[in-house]
Amino acid sequence: MKPAAKLGLIAGNGRFPFLLLDAARAEGNDVVVAAIKEETDPEIDLRAASDPGITVHWLSLGELSKLIDTFQRAGVTRAVMAGQVKHKQIFSSIRPDWRLAKLLLNLRTRNTDVLLGAVAKVLGDEGIELISSTAFLEPLLAREGVLTSRSPSEEERRNIEYGLGVAAGLSAFDIGQTVVIAAQACVAVEAMEGTDATIERAGTLMQTLEADASTLERKLTVVKVPKPKQDMRFDVPVIGFRTLETMIRAGASCLAIEAERTLLFDRETMICRADEAEIAIVATPRRY
Repeated sequence: MKPAAKLGLIAGNGRFPFLLLDAARAEGNDVVVAAIKEETDPEIDLRAASDPGITVHWLSLGELSKLIDTFQRAGVTRAVMAGQVKHKQIFSSIRPDWRLAKLLLNLRTRNTDVLLGAVAKVLGDEGIELISSTAFLEPLLAREGVLTSRSPSEEERRNIEYGLGVAAGLSAFDIGQTVVIAAQACVAVEAMEGTDATIERAGTLMQTLEADASTLERKLTVVKVPKPKQDMRFDVPVIGFRTLETMIRAGASCLAIEAERTLLFDRETMICRADEAEIAIVATPRRY
């Protein structure tokens, strides 16, 4: 009998690692999870306790050598990253091991693409291929078109077009994937804080502007798209129920994502909630 394939899973925060874990197990893969102490939900241990095809090893974000040793001892030759690892952790008190410290010293910049690309190269040099994080979750990729009962209004469509242009202009700097627009003006741009915090910041700013009797249209349009040369092995755009709830609190009325390169979690629940809140969600055609 042929032994099950072993897949390495580098698990960040959120539900993404659990969805990928379930999908990989459904395809018959044994999964060796590298759970990050600073990020991964402890529930991952419960999954391993109930499934002999899952093993979990806990390590710190700075322990690159331990990650490699863990996978090599388990016979892992393919691995996938799933779940966010907060970029600000790079500047935290976490101590990198000698391998990660050497990697960081040799980086020209410390943006997401450069850092994770360097980690992927180190893994590859050690015989561990990092594959696309959508490899097991293609059914969750957004399909082109309006996903909600309500289509974007003309004003919202103008905001989307403007937001796509802003996102394209910023993509070379790897600042973030999300921009928030009102009346064809950029209210907020994502940096290290993440999508939800960016939307919250935009909502707070608009409330301040309203208090000052601003003439800006108060409704916000959120545009979240991958970079033109997005590496699908990591940092894939993800939208879920939590982001939608954040939009509702911030007063956002429209969300634009890119078809085929954005993962939708809790799709049915999210769309139902969007319809209740009269929020339009549209997946724009793939640009690149």
